[in-house]
Order: sequence, then structure tokens, then C-alpha cells
Amino acid sequence: MLNKDRSRQVLEISLPIVGGMISQNILNLVDAAMVGTQGSAAIAAIGISGFINFMAVAFFTGFAAGVQAMVSRRIGEGRSTEAAYPMNAALAIITLLALPTSIILFFLAPQILSLLNDDPELLQEGIPYLQARFAGILAIGLNFSFRSYWSAINQTQYYLRTLLVMHTINIFLNYTLIFGHFGMPELGTTGAGIGTTISVALGTVYYHLLATKHTKHFGYLSHIASCPTVRSILRISIPSALQQLFFAGGFTALFWIIGQVGTHQLAAANAITNVMLVAILPCIALGIGAATLVGRSLGQQDPHNAYRWGWDVVKMGIIFSLALGALFFIFTDEIMGIFLKEPEALAAAHWPFKLSALIIVIDAIGLIFLNALNGAGSTKPTLYVSIISQWVLFLPVAWYLGPYLDKNLTIIWIAYAVYRVLQTGAFIWLWQRRGWSRILFD
Repeated sequence: MLNKDRSRQVLEISLPIVGGMISQNILNLVDAAMVGTQGSAAIAAIGISGFINFMAVAFFTGFAAGVQAMVSRRIGEGRSTEAAYPMNAALAIITLLALPTSIILFFLAPQILSLLNDDPELLQEGIPYLQARFAGILAIGLNFSFRSYWSAINQTQYYLRTLLVMHTINIFLNYTLIFGHFGMPELGTTGAGIGTTISVALGTVYYHLLATKHTKHFGYLSHIASCPTVRSILRISIPSALQQLFFAGGFTALFWIIGQVGTHQLAAANAITNVMLVAILPCIALGIGAATLVGRSLGQQDPHNAYRWGWDVVKMGIIFSLALGALFFIFTDEIMGIFLKEPEALAAAHWPFKLSALIIVIDAIGLIFLNALNGAGSTKPTLYVSIISQWVLFLPVAWYLGPYLDKNLTIIWIAYAVYRVLQTGAFIWLWQRRGWSRILFD
């Protein structure tokens, strides 16, 4: 059982992040509900486009793991005046790489989406939405590093404050631009993409202003990172960035596979994925808290305490995910009916959504240990586990069951559940081996 002091420490770091994640989920659900009024083609278009964009930004979001591990380790070592140096390095690297990537992908968006789905109605809805999202790649990459930075220095209230401002702007812009209110043009799905990109960009500017005001004593943008620091953050971040990239690419491939089964099935898969984030992202927030506590304990030369933090946070994640899983299982059709207006799509989502509710605890445990391992700097083993479980085992089976055997979405989702269980088991095994406790970096 968790004692009160350890529970308080976990909640002190994680609750603002949980609040931010819940606000993120509410935003995702509001967006999905707004776009859902445009029909199955529209929601399917933002689903597959969203995962293409996820794949495009994944490499840059992976730098958050390096920021988290190195900043929290420096805090634990008592090097607080140098704590922000890894963050400074991450911001520079992301900016140099993300800007040209965003420009190139913006012009390639029609060809990229056409490769994954040739439905004319889906392409009409999805291409301008995808271009709008590609324009925000830099802002998203920087946002994730700021999130880890606030967590590592235990100032997550600024993360929550920024997200609430950012999401309020996003909901307003999406409502205005999707439906053409307040004298603005009615842009449909394109308006959703533009609204999201603008809000994320404004959120990044606000993060910078807050960091400049409140974290100069940690060395924020006051010192150019040394070569050893840059090497360390690249050594930790690149495996995490590749893990994020392959994970996002795997989900994009899964959506392509489901798209070959049918548009209603693709719309159902998108709705299920969006709703399940309501449960999973708060567990990721707990994992981010675990990463901070693990990193600090290792900086204090206390690997046993770091090990305990992993399991302590998992216990809290189990409680949280059980409650939401039960809610989703009982009210399956009512929840799916908010996002899916056509009977065929609603029917396709019924059993896969119930199955997702049943394995949500397994997912929560896996995500917390993934973040805890990253917080210790153990990013290479998690990369190998993710690639093997998703690309070698799951995706070939999903293609065989879907397009090849012409099975339904439920059968594909059963294979997905098995993949998530196997991956979580591998992360637990890595945590129990404790090889992560011997990792050193500048």
C-alpha cells in the first residue's frame, strides 16, 4: 500500500499534469464531436490525418524523455543552477530540425494522404486538415519538452495553466472556424486543423514567457549547452524519439489497415481511440510524475527508492483506470453515440470499445513503466520492445486478419489487445531487472 507521504509526492507532481491531460482529452472529444456532425468521412479523415501528424511530430516529442531524465537527475544531484541546460539544448535541436520538416511535409500532404486512402470524399476533407496540422509541428515538439521541463523542476502548475488557456482558445477557434460563427468562414474539418495549430503555437509562446519569468535561476536560455550535455540528451532522446516515431507510424499503418476494411470501421476506430485517451493520458501524466521521482532518486544515489516509485505510481494508475474502464464498459453505446451518428459505424465500435475498456488497466501499467524507464534514461530497451511488439508481432497479424481474410474490426481489436498485454509484460520485466539503475550521463 502507498503511505500518505509518498502519495502526496506523487500527486503533487502529477495532479496538475493529470488536470492538463483531462483538459486535453476534453478538447479531443469536443473536436471529435464537432467534426462528427460532418459525417463518417470527416471523422475518418481527421482520424487518419491525426495519426499521420502524430507520426510527423513523434520524433520531436521524443526529446521530452531526454529533458525529463536529465533535468530531474540534475535536481536530485543538487545542480539546480544547471538544471535547464538540457532543456536549452533540446529547444535548439527541435527548432533546427522541425522547421524544414514542417515546410516539406506541408507540400507533400496530398501525396502522403493519398497513399494511405484513396476515398475521394476522405481526401477532400483530410488534405487541408493535414496541411494545417503540419504547420504546427515545431510548436508541438517544443510543447512536449516544456511539459517534461515543468515536471522535472516540480512546477507543473504552469503546465496546467498553459494547457487550460491553450484549450480554451482551441475550442473557441474550432467552434468559430468549423461552423462559420462570428463572421468567420465555414471551413469544416479545415477549420479544426487551423484552430488547433494556432492554439498550440500560442501555448508555446506562453510557455516560453512563463519559463523566462520563473526559471531563470535554473539556467533557462542563459547558457549554451556544453558538448557533453548535447551528446547526453541526444543519446537519451533519439531512442525515445524513434520509439515515438515507430509507435505513431504503427498506428498510422493500423488506420490504413482498418481503412481497407471500410470507412465506417475507420470512423469507429478513430472514435474509440479518442475516447480511450480520456483514460490513458492521465495515466501517462502519472508516468511523467514517476519519471521525475525516479530521476531525482537516481540523482540522490538511491536506486531502491527509484524502484519503489515505479510500483507506487502503478498502484495509483490501477485505481484510476479501473474506474474509467468500468464506466466505458457499462455505457459503451451511449459514449460511442456521441461521436458516431451512423448506425453502421456505431455497431462496428460496440465490441472493440468494450474490449478496450477491459484492458485499460494493462495499458495504464505499461505506460507508467514506459515513462519510469525513460525517466531513468533507459530508452533503448523500450525502443526495442515497442518495435518488436508492434511492427513484428501485431501489425502483420492485423493485416492478415483485416484486408487479407476480410475479418471485422472486433477481430483486429482482439489482436490489438494481445499486443498491448505482451508489451506491458515486457516493460514490467525490464523494470524488475533494474538495469536502468546503472545508467550514467552528464
